[in-house]
Amino acid sequence: QVQLVESGGGLAQPGGSLRLSCASSGFTFSSYAMHWARRAPGKGLEWVTGIYKDGSETLYADSVKGRFTISRDNANKTLYLEMNDLKPEDTGLYYCAKRSYPRNDWAPEFDYWGQGTPVTVAS
Repeated sequence: QVQLVESGGGLAQPGGSLRLSCASSGFTFSSYAMHWARRAPGKGLEWVTGIYKDGSETLYADSVKGRFTISRDNANKTLYLEMNDLKPEDTGLYYCAKRSYPRNDWAPEFDYWGQGTPVTVAS
């Protein structure tokens, strides 16, 4: 079955960096666009960034543009999120999500999510 397992979260100071990973199994990773989303404490789910199945295009929320970088390793079926210049407002549970259909587009339709990895930005 499809599994997405995030890791790499933790505590970072403002201005610091973290790198999240999302290990996948149970589907052909290279056939699907992948995304990251987050949920801040007491708030709703916020889409963060996405990447085409071949890595040819990426898209970012304005709140993270210029600070976060999404990437993927199709050979190792893993999605990454490099987070730099972290801010307290980046605190939350970070999820990776699989696009529902095997196509390159930005439609917000996801069929599988990981369990999330927590990120806390505080001094």
